[in-house]
Amino acid sequence: MTTVVKHATIYTGTEKIEDGYLRFDQQIQAVGPMADYHPLVSDDQVFDLAGQTIVPGFIDVHSHGGYGFDAMDGNADEIDQMVQKMTANEGVTSYFATTMTQSHENIAHAMVGIKKAATKNPVIQGIHLEGPFVSPLFKGAQPEKYIEGPDLKAFEHWNELAGGMIKLVTYAPENANCAAFERYCLAHGIVLSVGHSNATRAQMKQSLATHVTHLYNAQRELKHREPGVTGHALLEDNIYTEIIADSFHVYADMIKLAYQLKGADKMELVTDSMRAKGMPEGVSELGGQKVIVQDQQARLENGHLAGSVLQFPNAFRNIIKFTGCSIADAVKMASGNQAREFNLTQKGTLEVGKDADLNVLDSELNLVQTFSFGRSFNPENN
Repeated sequence: MTTVVKHATIYTGTEKIEDGYLRFDQQIQAVGPMADYHPLVSDDQVFDLAGQTIVPGFIDVHSHGGYGFDAMDGNADEIDQMVQKMTANEGVTSYFATTMTQSHENIAHAMVGIKKAATKNPVIQGIHLEGPFVSPLFKGAQPEKYIEGPDLKAFEHWNELAGGMIKLVTYAPENANCAAFERYCLAHGIVLSVGHSNATRAQMKQSLATHVTHLYNAQRELKHREPGVTGHALLEDNIYTEIIADSFHVYADMIKLAYQLKGADKMELVTDSMRAKGMPEGVSELGGQKVIVQDQQARLENGHLAGSVLQFPNAFRNIIKFTGCSIADAVKMASGNQAREFNLTQKGTLEVGKDADLNVLDSELNLVQTFSFGRSFNPENN
């Protein structure tokens, strides 16, 4: 089916078209100003989107779950259902199912389930393995009893079970025996990300990492005599930094500081969402731990934040609100940077030949409609 959307303001990821159109089936066939638009007999449906904005579909590379489901459950049907809800309600058109520190058996089970879910749902573009090779000093909501140093044999096994879908791994580079692990990751196209780490700047310089997991959170912080993980991430041009833009994990002023230092080209919006996202507030669960969700915050019983219930359109609006950045810059942080960093060549921008992944936003930047591979989704509360 060929669809045309017209008279919208379009942010392609490379340019802004004030009064534009898009023609697509599963992939984009044409994009440009309305002055270049000509109706075709083959057009099956045409939407007039005057007053609305089109942006590339959002890419979330760090999300554990939502809508009552979790990637660690390893249930392919449930993971598929969860991701469909993320697409419909949040405009997430590319997704990295994210695991957490657990037993080797539970992680292996998750790898098999996620791989199977990806055969059902191509929105699942990869796996983010968060732990277990992290530091107990900055464990956050990662269960300490399963934390360990890099186990290359186990990691190779998990990647084999996942069919090579691991694209991002969060680890602590100060752990012993990281060198072989890092080399394996780079040889297999897996991005190394420092998180839940007590690494010094000197140790960060020695690592091969080019990504930092949820900047500021669960990492050696910036101090005047030791920049730590946070300072290194802010100082180095080659480091991509995730940010959870909910004002709970990171206060708005600190998000603005990161934006001013890193710029729009090196920041990536993530939700770090857990099972309770999209569900009523109350008691939930993460990695076998009780989680209490109240006032839009998810916390363990000890008060530590346990992921988030942040929905991606809120992160998109918040980054504009907190930093004063343009919509074009927000698009980079929501889609373009992730596509570039993880070599998602069909994603991230609205260009001819790329997958028809796009979000329609109203004048307040609320999500109205999503197209994923050209298929239409509408938020469930509409």
